[in-house]
Order: sequence, then C-alpha cells, then structure tokens
Amino acid sequence: MSEGPWESGARNSGAPAAASPRPEAATAPPQAPRPEAPSTGIGSGPDWTAPGADNGPLVYPADDPADFDYSLDIPRRRWPFDRDWFSGRWGLDRRGRRLAFGATIIAVVSALIGGLLGGFIATRSEGSGVAAYSLGSPPGATTRRPAGSLAGIAARVLPSVVMIRVNGSDGTGSGFVVRGGYIVTDNHVVTLDGNSSNASLQVVFQSGLTVSARLVGRDTYSDIAVIKPVGAHVRGLRALPLGNSAGVAVGDQVIAFGAPLGLAGTVTSGIVSALDRPVQPGAGNGPAAPQVYLEAIQTDAPINPGNSGGPLVNGRGQVIGVNSAFDTIGANMITGQGGNIGLGFAIPINQVRRVAVQLIRTGHATHAVIGALLNTKFTGSGAQIAAATKSGPSVTPGGPAARAGLRAGDVIVSFGGQPIPNAQTLLDAIRARPPGARVRLDYQVRGHTYAATMRLGSARS
Repeated sequence: MSEGPWESGARNSGAPAAASPRPEAATAPPQAPRPEAPSTGIGSGPDWTAPGADNGPLVYPADDPADFDYSLDIPRRRWPFDRDWFSGRWGLDRRGRRLAFGATIIAVVSALIGGLLGGFIATRSEGSGVAAYSLGSPPGATTRRPAGSLAGIAARVLPSVVMIRVNGSDGTGSGFVVRGGYIVTDNHVVTLDGNSSNASLQVVFQSGLTVSARLVGRDTYSDIAVIKPVGAHVRGLRALPLGNSAGVAVGDQVIAFGAPLGLAGTVTSGIVSALDRPVQPGAGNGPAAPQVYLEAIQTDAPINPGNSGGPLVNGRGQVIGVNSAFDTIGANMITGQGGNIGLGFAIPINQVRRVAVQLIRTGHATHAVIGALLNTKFTGSGAQIAAATKSGPSVTPGGPAARAGLRAGDVIVSFGGQPIPNAQTLLDAIRARPPGARVRLDYQVRGHTYAATMRLGSARS
C-alpha cells in the first residue's frame, strides 16, 4: 500500500508523515457521490482506482483514511459461542443459549434418575440381603484327616467309647470297648463313688444307641470295673487296641476321651506331665467306698467329672491308661466340682489289663502284698514296719517281708528303684505291681542301710 499524508490523530503502526493540510481541502466545493462499484464478492472496501487505469493520478478518497478498516471481512462459520476479541470475553449467541439450556435440563434429569435408582438398590440390599450382597461360595469341604493327626485318631477311637448311666440319672461316667465286647470303666463309676453296691447300669454308644449292661466284676484297690452290654444287637463291637504303659515317657502327646458333665463324645488333648505319681483318691463313705492306691500317669489333658473310666490314648491310637481322677482346688479329686486345673490322673494300662482279665475270668482280682503292717503314724522319711500288737505280729511269718529279712521297726526307703517318702507311697508302689513280681528294696535299721530282694505275695481284693 502507498503511503499518504493523514492527520496525526490517526492510529498506525508507524510514525505519521510531516505534512501540512492541503489548502483545497477547506475550500473545495462538495462533490456529488459517485455510483457504488459493483460488489466483488469479497466485501466492501475503500473506493480506489486500479493501477494502470486511465483515470488520472492515484488518490485516496477524500474521507480520512483513519475512518476505514483495511482488513478483509471474510464470512465466518457460526458457533454456539462467540468471543469479543477486543474485550477478551466469551459469549453465547441465541442458538448456543438454547443448546446450553437443553444440556442443563438433561443433566438435572439424569442426576434425579440416578439418585432414585441408587436409593432403590440400596434399599433392596439392606432390606433383603439377596440382590446385591454375597459372601461367595464355600470352598470344597475336606473331611478326611491324616491317620496320625488328632482328628484322625479321634475318628477311629470315638465309636468304641461309651457313656455309662448309673441308676438312671443319678450319675454318669465313661468306658471303652475291649476284646469280647466287654467294657472297661472305673469302680467308682459303677458304685456312684462307693455309695451303691448294686446299681443299675446303661450304656450309651456314640451312635446314640442305649442298652442295659450287667456288672462283670470290680476291684476297689485298682479302681477298675468291667461291665457288658445286654442284648444280641450289640455284638460285633470294635475293641480299642491296648498299648504298653511301660513305654510311656514324660512329654508324650495323649488324648483323653469320655463324657465330662454328661457331654458324650468329648475329646481333649495334652501331654504326659509326670509318671508313677502316687495317688490315693478316696471317695465317699459308703460300704463300697474305694480304697484306691495308684502309681498314676499324670496328664494335663483336661479331665472333668464324667471323664472317669474313659481311655487315655497315645499318638498311635493305643490305650495307655484309664482316666480315674483329677485334682482340683478345695474339693475332692473325684467328686469335686471345682473343674480341671491341668492335673489329671490315669491308671496305667498294664495294671488295667491284668485286673480286667482277672475280673472277666473269675469276677474278682488279686493284688500284691508284702506280708507286713505299716506304721501310718510314722513321721520320718520312709515307710516303717509297725510294731507287733496283741492281735499278732506285724510281719507275717514266712511271708515276703520275713523272707527278705525285714523286722518290726525297719524303715523301707526305696522300692523298685523308687524313693519311698511315706507309707502311702509304698502301698501305691506295691499295688502297681503284679503278685509274684521280684522287687529290689533298700531299708534302714538304726541308721544303717541294707539292700534286699523281695518276691511279692498275692491277696484277693
């Protein structure tokens, strides 16, 4: 574009040219407007003559050039919104406002529908718990256990463990099946702790079958009794295998079976906490009150009233003892209701086997004796042989003690390698051995210690 002079107030990107106003601009008469040029299709612009036209010299229109827009006015695509480029603000045209209003209505309606639908689902979930809540399907059930596990042993033993009811509901205890369909239990179970010598008995099997039972025999000294279910329909009972209590060690795992507090089929586990524990669990004051002398297996497997007579089983599923007593604080070991405190006692199975066989064969049992009376009032260490009385000598002539060289006043301090602190401990040690057994012992006479070997005698219980 050619430069030309204009007033200094006009906007331009460059400095204004220095020129004085033309004189003719103020005096020239007004000219008639020329006819408008035809539209070029681009837009209206300043009226000028193309170069080379024979119209005289190139001139600008008489109007101030500052009043004209020299940009091209190109038609633009219309959008719902528009911007004022000089003010920097956005705005909507009429069509854009309609679209915006429609979008707002749709958003509001969608929000309302979504809220109502969500509330309906939540209400259904809280009300029924079926439509939208699940804990998933349970995994496959595993019912088989390794044979050596506690569960595996329990599965094999429980069918041979029974609950015993005495005189209806007067008392309950436990027992287990041995060879021949006989059931071994405790003497204090079938005699209601010595208060009944002819009680009626019932046996309740693991399956729930309940039958009557008869007493085969019982022994007060070992606290063992044998009964047998009555009826042909109880044949074929599976007997439990018997172990060897001589091989039991402290720390061995054991399992106690029974019906504590009348709860049949109860299983508890623990370890052997001590061996050869001297126990004298006296019970009751009746005519059949037991005079029990035990060298018991001590266990911390929980044993409670009703467990008596049940089997104590090792890790191979073999019976190593018969639950007989438990210690409690401030109550009798058999009849006390103080509950288990981790001190239970079982009769060793080797002693049980011998007594049970005798009871089945003859209806009674025998026990070992030494042929001497003991001084129960002796306060020293050991078991002292009592002095002779008017009724006879304290040492039976020709008996086991006499043949071993013992006399009245001698003090036995060791029996079979076991220390003897008092008379009760010696009685337990004697009764734990079978008649005819040979035992080494140590005894003291006036402060001197002597050794001897004694062959135990036999007496009927």
